[in-house]
Amino acid sequence: MKKDQLVKDMYRYRQLYFLLALPIAYLIIFHYVPMLGAQIAFKNFKPSEGIWRSKWVGLDHFSKFLNSYMFSRVIKNTIIISLYSLIAGFPIPVILALSLNCLRCEREKKLVQTILYMPHFVSVVVIIGMLTQMFNPIVGLYGHIYRALSEGMPPDLLSEPKAFPHLYVWSGIWQNVGWNSILYFAALSHVDLSLHESAMIDGASRFKRIVHIDIPTILPTVVIVFILNTGHIMNVGFEKAFLMQNNLNLVASEVISTYVYKVGLTGLGGSNFSYATAIGLFNSVINLIILIIVNKIAKKVGEISLW
Repeated sequence: MKKDQLVKDMYRYRQLYFLLALPIAYLIIFHYVPMLGAQIAFKNFKPSEGIWRSKWVGLDHFSKFLNSYMFSRVIKNTIIISLYSLIAGFPIPVILALSLNCLRCEREKKLVQTILYMPHFVSVVVIIGMLTQMFNPIVGLYGHIYRALSEGMPPDLLSEPKAFPHLYVWSGIWQNVGWNSILYFAALSHVDLSLHESAMIDGASRFKRIVHIDIPTILPTVVIVFILNTGHIMNVGFEKAFLMQNNLNLVASEVISTYVYKVGLTGLGGSNFSYATAIGLFNSVINLIILIIVNKIAKKVGEISLW
């Protein structure tokens, strides 16, 4: 009976199911089918033999990576940059949304939002070009300010390993802070105005209304976004890290994504596709484990979780 009802409902809403079929087909073709290629992480893949005929080697590539001298470096750099980005960049969009929500003039609010959204649409290549020009020790703004305040030539920050995480993280915050605050603006738009009116009648200040009304309203959204962000803790954007790399800062800028690219495609270590796939698969598994752990903690502490 239920099966017949399901068939009738599918026929009745066939147009909606047809629209749903397109994104489902996209996910299957471009996200699930390529997962078959992940098996080369357990094989000694050779293009001439193909995926299925390549020799099975088990966990040899994973063991090779864990025992490699690059393991500690790329893991350390990836974790430092990811945690730095999460700790420094996650609260700022929340604070920005709460601050702009206090503005009474809608025109000023929309103007500020538009200005803050714009950097998100700037290409990463352009962002790196701006950083290169701005922090150039000879002709850049940084160089001119340094020489105006002190004598001598300024250090080259773009080639300094200690400066790499700061430049990477804060340039990313500047680029995405406005865009990341959209979710919180949307959540704040659902705040019941009668709550604010009642609080104002009781003499509550604007700060108290933010603490007791606005923050509890957006807290579920904040927790969900935080959980999703922790699921990418081992992922550092390849394009930006690769473009900011040079031979002098490589000790701090070599992360998992850039190392996988070099190992798999550029000839480092003989263009070992299987080894690069094993590193990428290892990275994905660690991200999944962290996501599950953080989700369970959030569910136990605040009863808010993804599942």
